[in-house]
Amino acid sequence: MARRSSGGRSARPAPRRAPAPAPVRQAPPPAPVQSGSGGSMLGGIGSTIAQGMAFGGGSAVAHRAVDAVMGPRTIQHETVASEASAAPAPMSSSDACSVHSKAFQDCVNNFGSEISKCQFYMDMLSECRKNSSGMLSA
Repeated sequence: MARRSSGGRSARPAPRRAPAPAPVRQAPPPAPVQSGSGGSMLGGIGSTIAQGMAFGGGSAVAHRAVDAVMGPRTIQHETVASEASAAPAPMSSSDACSVHSKAFQDCVNNFGSEISKCQFYMDMLSECRKNSSGMLSA
């Protein structure tokens, strides 16, 4: 049997239903909040000190390894005597160490409260004075 159309309209297929929406997934719960800024101030300083000690230890090991391969490091100070100063006049201990004393004073003036940066100059001055007093008593 043939189908009848009513009212001159063509027969359309029935609309299809959209598939059911997928179930909504919920986001995972937020991560727990850490309290404070990650530790105390002393913990941060302690960590920094430990890191510095590890770096220093590693550096010392590396220096030893290089010294084992290349041989120990030596520093030689050479002085070049000009012809004009071939026969230097005898100096007193204050004149002999005046260069070291001036260098130490300049360092202290430049660094002020950070006297530890002038330790090298102080050591040089002390050694100069020790050597000068040894030369005078000989």
